[in-house]
Amino acid sequence: MPDIVLATLNAKYIHASFGLRYLMANLGALESRAAIAEFDINQRPLEIVERILAMQPRIVGFGVYIWNTVETAEVISAIKRIAPEVRVIIGGPEVSFETEGQAIVKLADHTITGEADFAFAEAVTEILAERPLPRIIAAPLPKLDAVAFPYRLYSEHDLAHRVIYVEASRGCPFTCEFCLSSLDIPVRAFPLQPFLAEMKGLIDRGARQFKFVDRTFNLHLPTSTAILQFFLDHWIDGMFVHFEMIPDRLPDQLRTLIARFPAGALQFEVGIQTFDELASQNISRRQNLERLADNFRFLREHTGVHIHADLIVGLPGEGIESFGRGFDRLVALRPQEIQVGILKRLRGTPIVRHDGEYGMVYAERPPYEILKTRDISFPDMQRMRRFARYWDLMGNSGNFTGTLPLLWSDGPSPFAAMLALSDWLWATLRRTHEIALLTLAESLHTFLVTNVGIDRDAASEAIIRDWQRIGRKGVPAFLDTVENVETARRLQPKRQARHQTR
Repeated sequence: MPDIVLATLNAKYIHASFGLRYLMANLGALESRAAIAEFDINQRPLEIVERILAMQPRIVGFGVYIWNTVETAEVISAIKRIAPEVRVIIGGPEVSFETEGQAIVKLADHTITGEADFAFAEAVTEILAERPLPRIIAAPLPKLDAVAFPYRLYSEHDLAHRVIYVEASRGCPFTCEFCLSSLDIPVRAFPLQPFLAEMKGLIDRGARQFKFVDRTFNLHLPTSTAILQFFLDHWIDGMFVHFEMIPDRLPDQLRTLIARFPAGALQFEVGIQTFDELASQNISRRQNLERLADNFRFLREHTGVHIHADLIVGLPGEGIESFGRGFDRLVALRPQEIQVGILKRLRGTPIVRHDGEYGMVYAERPPYEILKTRDISFPDMQRMRRFARYWDLMGNSGNFTGTLPLLWSDGPSPFAAMLALSDWLWATLRRTHEIALLTLAESLHTFLVTNVGIDRDAASEAIIRDWQRIGRKGVPAFLDTVENVETARRLQPKRQARHQTR
């Protein structure tokens, strides 16, 4: 039985905890006395408690994040009631700032703030030696050339079935006030050649998907070009690599390398957040919008990169009209995904300085989303929450890439058209989750015909094209007529159409 259990509740099973593996890899001689126990937030808290206590640990360390703090607090509370002798240590972004008054901090025996790669090992050493330890432990920034890599701790099952997180650097040079990374200055890099050797080891073990968590992958040109060249040199069909990118920094050296990757092999997460000048100033965000647009055009016209772009609703000084103009501007740049996020007040971030002037009111419980601002009322913020959800179902899912643009085919504003659809969907369905694909397809078809004025046959053909493109057979049930079946047969490749029967 391990003396030390490293545990966390992941948002989904497919997520493999990067933080726990760092802590384990840096335990030194104590690693043999430790075990990792991963759960997800959908599991019953008492079942998690049962599994942890069955291991009879002396110490349990929990990784706490915005998505699991409520559930983790319930687990810790039960552990302390059932087995009060077990020492509980917590750490992670959610408990690294504003520790006073946090219920979960009061429940735990010790809280480590900051990057705990070394601090956790030092803390458990003190506990096992029965020496006193403060309740709040501020971890100094570790020197990355001394941090042991965690990649050997990904199991064969992890490599085959879960998201594999990697990082070549930590920190961010920018000061965006809504983001915890703005507090992590300067950017620090891991030694490049040892890092690439670790990546080679993962590839040799069968890893094919890599998600870089570096906040600014393309900040340091020699490093980013070396990493891209490494993946080109070791490329295996089926690989997929995800990077977070600075949207206005894509020099020719990077463009040349990026263009060499197969279509769909790279995904760039591009945090635009806002096109509004006042909102950008208020959150201390700097970006060259002309260069950003040029980079998007290059990526869409000359590469097979999948672009995931982010916009945020509720930034101080930005209302719905301004957000809508930014959304339209981004749609025109044609990223494959536009993630519409609702502003969150992460603990420790300086965005709270705008609360008074801009009437920023946030939810008290995680994920601390904005409820209203001076420029967006609570009812309108609710509309935007629904807009974000329906856009995810309709726009980002990839299920309606041919049909959805019909919404704004005769109008200048995709945002206005999508907001009208969102309002109609809410009035019609009265729900934003657990909506079947068939229901979405029928709803979109009905709205296009009755509200937008699209010709019924044109709307039906667009839906059928999308239905076939995503691999569905025949036609949707609500379009099951002789004419539509013939349309489906006509649209299919000839070999496939010969075997189509009604």
